[in-house]
Amino acid sequence: MRVADLERLYDYSYWANRKLFDVVSQLSPEEFTRKVSGSYGSIRNALVHVLSGEWGWLDRCGGEPRGPRLNPDDYPTVESVLQTWRRVEGCVRSFLPTLTDDDLAKKIEFAFPGGPTQRLALGELMQHAVIHGVHHRGQVALILRELGYAPGNFDFVIYCAEAPS
Repeated sequence: MRVADLERLYDYSYWANRKLFDVVSQLSPEEFTRKVSGSYGSIRNALVHVLSGEWGWLDRCGGEPRGPRLNPDDYPTVESVLQTWRRVEGCVRSFLPTLTDDDLAKKIEFAFPGGPTQRLALGELMQHAVIHGVHHRGQVALILRELGYAPGNFDFVIYCAEAPS
């Protein structure tokens, strides 16, 4: 893996997020926080979970400090989530170019709450954050469809066809 590969993955992820956020922005406040199926209980909670995770992995890898895990209750509106997401996107986009390809092999220690300490390569952790976002973006897209919204297609091949090379 190279830094350029991570930059492209994050660029794809932010492209897909923008497409998703265009639809999420159409939700009423009640729809945004409505209890729905899925792991996190609402669209808001799922988005804050992904945002918190992405920022947390960035923090662990040497980027902008996050502090404690983000609390969905601190994000009552779509705009409050999007505002923080724009900040984190800027931090990631600023952080990645500071890395060298060799930096991606650097081992980072971390532990999940109540779990053992683990060590994985910085590049793997940053890649994980993108894949984690893809997973939950799909969940949010399904919930949006259940609410009657059409989030569209944000597959990687669509990004490749639309994005400048």
